Amino acid sequence: MDFTLKTYKTLIKTLQKQGFSFCPFGDFISKPMDKVIVLRHDVDASPTNSLEFARIQAEIEIRSTYYFRMVPGSWDESIIRQISDLGHEIGYHYEDVGIADKNNRNNRGLLYKEDEYERYLVSIAIEKFEDNLARLRKLVPIKTICMHGSPMSRWDSRVLWKYYDYHDFGITGEPYFDIDFNRMFYLTDTGRRWDGELFNIRDRALGFSRQLSRPHNNMPNDLSQMHDTRYMVQFPECHSTFDIIRAAEEGRLPDKIMMTFHPQRWTDKPVPWMKELVWQNVKNVVKYLMIRRRMR
Repeated sequence: MDFTLKTYKTLIKTLQKQGFSFCPFGDFISKPMDKVIVLRHDVDASPTNSLEFARIQAEIEIRSTYYFRMVPGSWDESIIRQISDLGHEIGYHYEDVGIADKNNRNNRGLLYKEDEYERYLVSIAIEKFEDNLARLRKLVPIKTICMHGSPMSRWDSRVLWKYYDYHDFGITGEPYFDIDFNRMFYLTDTGRRWDGELFNIRDRALGFSRQLSRPHNNMPNDLSQMHDTRYMVQFPECHSTFDIIRAAEEGRLPDKIMMTFHPQRWTDKPVPWMKELVWQNVKNVVKYLMIRRRMR
């Protein structure tokens, strides 16, 4: 059965047998490797599931990255410390522009034109970003960040970097800017499947590199431009985790891969597994309709 911890362990062991190394995103940025899986975990909810993942990885001596949001469903100081103590990287899963918009709905469209409202939101969001980063750094070292998709918000929090440079905040990397996904295979379990593009609003690979000293200098005004990847090499199609396992066993996987997991989706317990399956199917329908509406 897919999306269980048993299946996850089989996947990791299969990739190890094929000669892949594993590393956190921050390590890859500082020292890129060949034949590598960059393991990323977005802790959107159920942080206890993330701790289970972290312990499984520590037992087989691999390290990865865990991105925590600043919301009650993700933020758990004890678990953040425990995962860090196991040797994993902790990062900030930021969504500050979307939250700023949610908290300032009364000003939306009343006092500002669209570009003025964007600057207004960014001015609020950057202060909150800095505060939240400081809160996390009181617990553990933080050197990388990653945008949370916030599918219900019309705002993409990456708009911050049109006006600011995250390096100025002591950040060494952001996956959507600092990896060239023309050359690295990107797999994400968004939508509770590995080919969920139809239900994926923002968690998409970018078709260009952002390894710049000032990322905002080349940020497109329309962030939807960042969602359309044109791969330079052919990557295998994978729907289920078992498709990835078969591709690995048959030697069809490229040498550089980033894999993004949402640990709340993975469990061996039947009732939570079924609840997540049903709820994700509902969300997929809603997100599909949202995407179609935005494309009109």
